[in-house]
Amino acid sequence: MKNGKKLRRGYTTGSSSAAAAKAAAKMLVTQQRVEKITIDTPAEIELNLEVVNPKLTANYAQASVIKDGGDDSDVTDGLEIIAKVKEIESGIEIRGGEGVGQVTKPGLAVDVGQAAINPVPRKMIREEVQQVVPLEVGVQVTIVVPKGVEVAEKTLNSKLGILGGISILGTTGIVEPMSEQAYKDSLALKIDQAVASGIQELVLVFGNYGIRRAKKMGFRTEKIVRMSNFVGFMLNHCAEQGVEKITIIGHLGKLVKVAAGIFATHSKIADARLETIAAYTASLGGSQELIKQILAANTAEETVAIIKAAGLEEVFDLLAQRVTTRVEDYVEGELVVESCLFAMEAGIIGRSYCDE
Repeated sequence: MKNGKKLRRGYTTGSSSAAAAKAAAKMLVTQQRVEKITIDTPAEIELNLEVVNPKLTANYAQASVIKDGGDDSDVTDGLEIIAKVKEIESGIEIRGGEGVGQVTKPGLAVDVGQAAINPVPRKMIREEVQQVVPLEVGVQVTIVVPKGVEVAEKTLNSKLGILGGISILGTTGIVEPMSEQAYKDSLALKIDQAVASGIQELVLVFGNYGIRRAKKMGFRTEKIVRMSNFVGFMLNHCAEQGVEKITIIGHLGKLVKVAAGIFATHSKIADARLETIAAYTASLGGSQELIKQILAANTAEETVAIIKAAGLEEVFDLLAQRVTTRVEDYVEGELVVESCLFAMEAGIIGRSYCDE
């Protein structure tokens, strides 16, 4: 809540791109301008969005959607997201145009050399376009963000190796706005509900990837609790509510921060990922050259292949054990703790008393 009013939801750059693409594709097929377009989102919330600046010829269509972050706006709020669609021989081809970054370093969700349009937005674009384009018609969709280069300078993209524009992001398609305290309270409510229903063993994850991983490992939905970046807050709340045991499941890039004793994991607060991985690798005999490779990596994900190539995979179990130790110390022994580290490509890579 903000000033006693309910905060307004927004939608991601991924949803904006999918809506613009669907509108332009529909215009190309029907040869009629579109003023509104409806799309589905992974959050199972339907969006009915306004289409701006439509352009149409016999062989080409263009439509724009203005990205709206609701009351939780960021640097992409208000950006015009354009989809340019033209007919091709077959299939649906998705490209990034002006203002959409290009991936130049490994370890991200998109391969090097590709436009920085993440997997979920790509899937959304493809599925929405398929709804309006006949099977016998192929289209090329190019996403353009006119102010993308300018806005990208205010993000971490260049450090991640994404050059020339912004990333098209979003795992749910929806931006859920709230104050930090309100967000914490909403996360803690899941713990309260679980305890009230008699559950004493919980699984803590950071976000959607962790939720999917936990389910894949066989954990029931009612046991899985999202903690976002508020690790310390959620651990304390678990202890206060009498939870007996927690299993923390997280991507290496997040959970390694906890191994370093960082319990508020937002990148703006603290980041020692590569340094922590390097230190624990060195403790197991990693060479100076290996440590240099780890410190030069673009992301924590990239270090997985580097460490595996060196035959030192045991470092991930060591990091998982360190997470367990750090958390047990943090809650002063009030919780039994197990930890699992995963990577996007390799799956579970390290564990502390945790069976998949």
